[in-house]
Amino acid sequence: MQIKPRQHLLDVWRAVARHSFDDGKLISGDTGGLSSVADAERLLCLFYPATEVPAFRLDQPDTTERDVLRVLEPVGNRLEIPLNLINAMSQYMRTHTDADDSPTFAGGHYFRPADPGKELTHQQAQLGVVDSFSMSVTLSLATLGFLKVYEATTTRPEVHAAVEELRAATSLRLTAAMISLLRSFTVNVFDAESEQGQRLIRVIGQDRQSDRSVLQQFARRFRPLRATVIESLTRGIQVDESIRDESQLFECGWAWGVVRDAPRITDLARVPGQPDGIADRLPYVYFTVVALDGIQDLFSKRTLTLGLLDEDQQKLAEALRLRWELSQEYWSTVARFGAERWPLEDLPWQTTGLQLESEYFSLTVAAILVHDLVRRNATDDDLTRTVAIMERLADRGRITSRMTADDPVIRLHHPGVTMPLAGSERSGGLLQWRMTDYSAQMLKRIVQLAALSQNINSQGRLLQLAEQTFEHLWHRRIADGEAADLWDDPRPVYSDSPGIGKRLSWSITERVTECLVAARNLYEQQPIPSPELAQLAREMLSEANHLFGKEQLEAAGGTDGNRGRAMRSIESRLDRARALVDSRPATAFALALPVLQELDTLAQARGAGVKEG
Repeated sequence: MQIKPRQHLLDVWRAVARHSFDDGKLISGDTGGLSSVADAERLLCLFYPATEVPAFRLDQPDTTERDVLRVLEPVGNRLEIPLNLINAMSQYMRTHTDADDSPTFAGGHYFRPADPGKELTHQQAQLGVVDSFSMSVTLSLATLGFLKVYEATTTRPEVHAAVEELRAATSLRLTAAMISLLRSFTVNVFDAESEQGQRLIRVIGQDRQSDRSVLQQFARRFRPLRATVIESLTRGIQVDESIRDESQLFECGWAWGVVRDAPRITDLARVPGQPDGIADRLPYVYFTVVALDGIQDLFSKRTLTLGLLDEDQQKLAEALRLRWELSQEYWSTVARFGAERWPLEDLPWQTTGLQLESEYFSLTVAAILVHDLVRRNATDDDLTRTVAIMERLADRGRITSRMTADDPVIRLHHPGVTMPLAGSERSGGLLQWRMTDYSAQMLKRIVQLAALSQNINSQGRLLQLAEQTFEHLWHRRIADGEAADLWDDPRPVYSDSPGIGKRLSWSITERVTECLVAARNLYEQQPIPSPELAQLAREMLSEANHLFGKEQLEAAGGTDGNRGRAMRSIESRLDRARALVDSRPATAFALALPVLQELDTLAQARGAGVKEG
């Protein structure tokens, strides 16, 4: 199934508008106030395409396209849509703001008690989580950009007042989210003889080398990164002084929430509420990926061009960039550790702190590797090996292969992969976090890799895999009811697996929306040029230019009549082909071939005319 970003985004918008709006007003539904994560995901389904795809822009009503207006009829007409979206976002801000005007980042019903006999308490539901911090960064930036463009299109005082009020609340939430991400970052140092140390040694050594050899390689490979972390002790990164000892192992990344004893950030003029953290200093690859996705939006071209960050936020962004780079480099090095087979190629990935293993964790480590490959413009070899990993993960996740009877892999998709949240027991009981978006995450990383690849074969494999994964996801849309055409219903693709059912998942719906935006950006790129075709096209053009020059020597017919028109057409097509030969050699080849045929026809006609004469 071919990915058609415009048409499929319109389908998603139609479903979101029908489900979430009534006469222009946002319906609370089953997400309202229960989880800031779910509420942000729902709004991002609209705001992300509206601010990232020019054809879907809603901040300039005079330019809104007709097909967009048709699918958004429940939101309002051309002039009402921007105002109603502002009201919807203001409603979100009010819902997730505390009594002291501090933004809140409640995980809500996304948290699950580890003890099935217990219910989630109100205190536990209000705990902040990295998913909410990261989503709030993305949503806040989208909103600030939307407001900046829209306010220039209206002169109504009441609209400007609503814009200013929302801008202040959004900027405050952005600052609070960035601070929370800083306070959730951690570096965990541990001894090689500890249980966690032994697990890390087994993961990166793959039981092929002695512990001593692995430790020596770890010390050597991570010496520059360790030095950067030690230097960063003066930049707000909390880490045990034992990291200076090269015999110690370490991990870095994001915990599930604000870590216990994380210091408050007090050097800014305007600091929102900063609750005490309870999370253990244990990095999770899943939450690290989530944080990386949000933080990269702080440095996007749109953020910089529109000047969306104030002075304090720019300082926070630089601090987050340091942690962003540290995490990518650490996990990318771990994933590719050793001289032969990568640890990431040894599926499934085993987490060291939680003693879990799953293809989902392989996918999250691969996602960090993709971030790093994009950051450093990786080599073809790294890209090709990563493509092979993604193909294996799609197969093992039964996205591109058939689910067998009683196949345990169904648990990847339903009910999903569950992680205990270390330290959450301090809230009154251990909590868990469940991930059900394996297929959507897979599609997102495949499209990112395809956009990065400059190898025709690798990109071809990725595009084929992306289309297969998208078809798998598209069949999982809910067929009927209030959530029709949203996600998720695994039954159509896993019909032989008992006990699964449909449920509305804003997590999967939002990630599919992201994938469609990313696919649109991929198709906006120039195709990868083939050096072989470029050389062949040049040779064809050389012959065509020579034959065209020869035909111009003949005065028969002059510049008038059919011959003259044909010669002008040939000259125009040759000029076009020459302009494209480097960037689109296949197109240049296609243009040159009929020109050669036409020149041969002209030469034959001229020869026949000479004989008749």
